[in-house]
Amino acid sequence: MTPAAGSNISIKMLLLRLRTFIALFAVIVFFSLTVPNFLSEANLIIMSKHVALNAFLAIGMTFVIITGGIDLSVGSIVGLAGMVAGALILYGIDLGPIGYTIWFNIPEVILITLVLGVLIGAVNGWLITRLNVAPFIATLGMLYVARGAALLSSNGATFPNLIGKPSLGNTGFPVIGAGTVLGIPLSIWILVVVGLGAAYLAAKTPLGRQIYAVGGNERAAALSGVRVNRVKMFVYMFSGFCAAIVGLIISSQLVASHPATGETFELNAIAAAVLGGTSMSGGRGKIGGTIVGAFVIGVLSDGLVMMGISAFWQMVIKGLVIIAAVVVDQLQRDLQRRAALQQQRA
Repeated sequence: MTPAAGSNISIKMLLLRLRTFIALFAVIVFFSLTVPNFLSEANLIIMSKHVALNAFLAIGMTFVIITGGIDLSVGSIVGLAGMVAGALILYGIDLGPIGYTIWFNIPEVILITLVLGVLIGAVNGWLITRLNVAPFIATLGMLYVARGAALLSSNGATFPNLIGKPSLGNTGFPVIGAGTVLGIPLSIWILVVVGLGAAYLAAKTPLGRQIYAVGGNERAAALSGVRVNRVKMFVYMFSGFCAAIVGLIISSQLVASHPATGETFELNAIAAAVLGGTSMSGGRGKIGGTIVGAFVIGVLSDGLVMMGISAFWQMVIKGLVIIAAVVVDQLQRDLQRRAALQQQRA
């Protein structure tokens, strides 16, 4: 391999690795020049809230994709989690035969909703690991099950006015979506905690290394002592947990729950993960890159809305972004193979 050829490959690899940051810089510059007040404080706060919702889902999706799987059910889990939280606040749990209703305070509502998300993720993991159902099929089926359950919970109606009653001790739910700490939305602080925790898990813990090992070569991981099924169960449970967080935040922001909440959210989550460098073939991805990818998708979506672009064209553009991200990922893999072969020949 000549020095010029090696330098050329190195430059291309560097650009490919920085592609998410380059894309983020490009969309910010473009919309700041074309959309008035795009970088205003008020708009930045609104965009950060939107980005946080997608980032939560994308973080969970990243772990799933690293293991070589996919989770299409996260959007439906968002809707079901919101409906469960709304039902608990408005109606509690009615014990009809004894004429008694159990009411929960807001921390208990949050805990129950998060546990629900984890349990749905556990069902996904069980179907995939124990019954050998393909992840695409298992989570596609759960997409319909969870969405149907959300619709059945209210016959398709909305649970409104989720402010609770002081006499029942269940007030304070809107704080999750509307509260701020040091002028920064509470949802952003929650994202920071979840994001840092996920990044630490991926980079610094044995479980994180096992997640990458399973995605890199599942059989080799199993032969080396990795409990593959447990690792897969964890990533789907964590993905469900992240989806439940989003359901809580959206219902809190709206002070209402609607069963259609979260439709197509899974597509944005996949787009953010792939755009952030997570390989669809598994074994590669970073939480930091995923969060930057979520910023790209969020800034792009809000910028297109502010420009007055049709929602139909927005779908087309997002689809093209996903395709471009997968193509670029394949280019990076091809370059890595070429570089490895050239080093062997040298």
